[in-house]
Amino acid sequence: MFQPYSAAHWYALIGCMCMCLGLIVFRRKLRDHRKASRAVALGIALLLALLETALYATYTIHRQWSAAALPFQLCTITLWLSAIMLLTRSRRLYEILFYLGTLGALQAMLTPDLTETFPQFRYFHFFLGHIGIIAASVYMTAVERFRPRLRSLPMAVLALHLFAIPGAIMNAVAGTNYMFLAWKPVGGSMLDWLGPWPWYLVELEPIVWLLCGLLYGSLWLLDQLPRWLPFHKHKPAQHDEQSN
Repeated sequence: MFQPYSAAHWYALIGCMCMCLGLIVFRRKLRDHRKASRAVALGIALLLALLETALYATYTIHRQWSAAALPFQLCTITLWLSAIMLLTRSRRLYEILFYLGTLGALQAMLTPDLTETFPQFRYFHFFLGHIGIIAASVYMTAVERFRPRLRSLPMAVLALHLFAIPGAIMNAVAGTNYMFLAWKPVGGSMLDWLGPWPWYLVELEPIVWLLCGLLYGSLWLLDQLPRWLPFHKHKPAQHDEQSN
């Protein structure tokens, strides 16, 4: 049985930090070696795709397909979109996943809705999948030097509501709990700090805007930090060719 902030949980959190720090520390070397850079992007995308494909295979082998096994969770959606973003270098996907992928996966990492623990398959699927989602946005930001525009923030919030539509329909039809729209996670989460259903859904609206704004502002401050350091020579921003 998985226990939050047990050794198994800390191993996953430390692994996520090491992955992200590695991408940040070696960002310049990866930029200078494009084959290595694209190999890293392809590796993360392949990891995400294989994890989810393996999950579907277990559903088939153990005959566990049900209304609750459909890909309508936020992190499942952002997982597949992150893989596509890495393969296509899509700016439009990046400007959505920078917010939704990072915040959604980070929340899941900190308060996992998980029962199986190390070394069971769902433990690895859950944590490696969420680490990969976060790493995808870190890679695009640190290595490819993509940056979200401020106007992409409302676009990301709109995308979140659009992603919720199929899950909400399935929740009403089949009694599932996609995106935790029907009830709070049983194992506990940050939603426990909010009111009961349906009020926590209303309270989440300003919180989502606030968290997205904080994420955008944090990256902006990090970008400005070198300019405030002594002996720093300002270099004009470099704009990579970015696909749609």
